[in-house]
Parts: sequence; C-alpha cells; structure tokens
Amino acid sequence: MIKVLVSGAYGRMGQAVVKAVLEDKDLELVGAVDIVGEGDAGEVVGFGKCGVSYTKDLAATIEAAQPQVMVDFTIPDVVFGNASLALKHKVAPVIGTTGLSAEQKQALADLSAANDTPVFIAPNFAIGAVLMMLMAKQAAKYMPEVEIIELHHDKKLDAPSGTALQTAAMISEVRQAHKQGNPAETEKVDGARGADVDGMHIHSVRLPGYVAHQEVIFGGLGQTLSIRHDSLNRESFMPGVCLACKKVIGRKGLIVGLDQFMD
Repeated sequence: MIKVLVSGAYGRMGQAVVKAVLEDKDLELVGAVDIVGEGDAGEVVGFGKCGVSYTKDLAATIEAAQPQVMVDFTIPDVVFGNASLALKHKVAPVIGTTGLSAEQKQALADLSAANDTPVFIAPNFAIGAVLMMLMAKQAAKYMPEVEIIELHHDKKLDAPSGTALQTAAMISEVRQAHKQGNPAETEKVDGARGADVDGMHIHSVRLPGYVAHQEVIFGGLGQTLSIRHDSLNRESFMPGVCLACKKVIGRKGLIVGLDQFMD
C-alpha cells in the first residue's frame, strides 16, 4: 500500500482524488489538507467514514502521517511552496496544479536531487489527453502548420493551459520554429491571433459548462487534420492520478508528463 496525502483535498479536483485514492486497493489515504473543510474526508466525498480528517497544516500533517506521495491540486500561488515542503520531508509530490514557471520547475528539480526524492508534474492526467499530445507530435512531422485551441471552465486561473503548453513543447521537438499565417497580417484587436509559441498560435477559451478540452488543428495543401480530446468530468483524470502515485515511487529527479509512466 502506497501512503498518499492529498493537498487541496476539499476542492473539486481534490475531492475526486480523495475518492479515487480510497477506492484504489494499492493506495492508502493518510492525509487530506486544505485551508477549508472539516470532518472525515471519506464521508465528505461520499465514500463513507475512512478515519482521515481534513487538516489545515501541511507540514504538521506530513510529519504525523508520514506519506510517501503528496498529490497537489491547489492553486498556482501555493503549489511551489507545498511541493518544496514535501521534497524536504522526502515525500514525492505528484502535481496536477498548472502554472509553475520554468524557474520554479528547475528549483524543484534541484530540491529533488538534493533530497533524493522524485517530483512529478502532469500537464494533464487524462490518458486520452496524453494520447492526443503524442499523436499531435507525430502529425507535426508531416504537417507543421498547426494551431491549438484549448477550452476550460471559467474558474481556471492560468492561460494557456498546461496541456496546451506541453503540446506546443512536444510539437516544437519535431517542428522547425517559423511564423505561420500571412507575413503581413495585422491584428485589429490585440490578441486576436492568440499566444505565439515558436510561431504556433494557442487560443484559450474560458466559459462555464466546460471542464477541460483541447483541439490541435493541422493545415496542409487541400486538407486539414484535427485531433481533439474532451474531459467530460473530473473522473477522467483519476486513473492517471492513481497511476502516477504508483509509478513515481523509486524514480529519480523531475518527471514531466504522464507519458513517462505509460508503455
């Protein structure tokens, strides 16, 4: 049994993670931390009493519960501090919160090495989203003209999404950077063409009703190719979360992307 602590355990994603961990025979929930929430975590998520109550002090809970893994679904402003604290206690962070800067990722990599404890960051935990990114990278070898449209709920704090940025990074590995569109094009409204990553454009939509969705559109002579993934509910991320909790044990350093744990 792998001992798991969930940080951000009272949020929508956090509650889904708590329930998934409780239902997985190979995982044991030993802590549930959030700035809000009280009572038995299992009862709150509809699993039934589990004996783990919500707490507010991450450091104290780590010391008391002695987890092996900390799953973090908090907010960009606090995830770096949480992950740093976990690493210093030799607890492997499994991070689902996006928005970490390149400098913060490097700092976590350094802490990981110093404490001989792995750290895992997932731009997206949905298996289908990982497959979308891998397929997009393959397609970009043959159709390098590409744009990304990502659509999320209106409570999401960062844009573009981590998934969109990771998709662009993977495509950039096989696509030579170049400006797309008409060289003389102008934006009548700033931002109309979206964000620019190596000449690719990323467009972010934020509306109520969405969960997490992305379409990668390729254009070629007389043809287009669209690769799309839709997460229809938060349960779609849970198999990936549980997989990461199991696979991160025994690894080294900073690991980015669920594809690193998939055959």
